[in-house]
Amino acid sequence: MDKQVGSAAEAVADVVSGSTLAVGGFGLCGIPQALIDALLDLGVTDLETVSNNCGVDQWGLGSLLAAKRIRRTTGSYVGENKEFERQFLGGELEVELTPQGTLAERLRAGGAGIPAFYTPAGVGTWVADGGLPRRYDGSGGVALASEAKETREFDGQTYVLEHAITTDFALVHARYGDRHGNLVYEKSAANFNPLCAAAGRITIAEVEEIVDPGELDPMTVHTPGIYVQRVVHVPGVEKRIEKRTVARADA
Repeated sequence: MDKQVGSAAEAVADVVSGSTLAVGGFGLCGIPQALIDALLDLGVTDLETVSNNCGVDQWGLGSLLAAKRIRRTTGSYVGENKEFERQFLGGELEVELTPQGTLAERLRAGGAGIPAFYTPAGVGTWVADGGLPRRYDGSGGVALASEAKETREFDGQTYVLEHAITTDFALVHARYGDRHGNLVYEKSAANFNPLCAAAGRITIAEVEEIVDPGELDPMTVHTPGIYVQRVVHVPGVEKRIEKRTVARADA
């Protein structure tokens, strides 16, 4: 039951090139930066990531992207990252854009063992009808476009079929955790972390503070340890702010 490992490098040691990864975080909030850095040091390539976004230039998943370690990514937001734009339009990166709520439900369904579900989000758009660019040819043309998805009518309304997501590994960040893998997230830093934790076949959690089993109130646990295979302690991990808004001194 002791799932704690000694370092982030040890935690990701069996990730291989071509692995699929569900990565928690929203912008730069709640991202597993220590695990991302360990993957960068590991040197694996051709990764396929599933995350709300792909970090910013040189931070979060953006550090893996800048090193050209990511072959394909699924997400709902791609702003704040000039290297992402360059690689996508240059034909170096395959991108599956998914409505944010749909992405969350695809991960949740994967963790719950539900293979697919119907949703109204995207009906009547390229999301459902196909034709959404996934990879460009580097000359402005589309080398690969999304295919049309199955639709079905329920009670007079059209819905589109979306498939669940499961990945080889999940990387998440939590505020508290114990050696059994039970996790507690800090307020809005939870974001996509519980969903990713459930969707990964091997889930690795970086935790700011490790406590003894039994210290966490079961009513406060967000991710039960059954979903988590490895825990690594990352005290003092750097947390960056994506956008800082301040008032003028004379305001």
